[in-house]
Amino acid sequence: MPLYEFRCSACGSFERTFPMSTMPPSLACPDCAEPAVRRPGGSPGRGSSPVARAVEATHRSAHEPAVVRQPPPGPGHRVSRDPRHAQLPRP
Repeated sequence: MPLYEFRCSACGSFERTFPMSTMPPSLACPDCAEPAVRRPGGSPGRGSSPVARAVEATHRSAHEPAVVRQPPPGPGHRVSRDPRHAQLPRP
């Protein structure tokens, strides 16, 4: 469920989660019960900046690690000629 930010004129900001289909345009403040309007844009710090993408990829890799089957081709890839390495299991 998306996280929405609401702002009370007296108490400040607070966040709540709602399904997108039932998100209210305003909500009662949990401290003073005055109406608080939803702030556009959601939580600060989220976006498509390189830093935000790196943070999201780091969090995602904790439960969805990227699996590498073989080293990437290119000039940095060296093939060993050691006969002991030929006996190692291959993927």
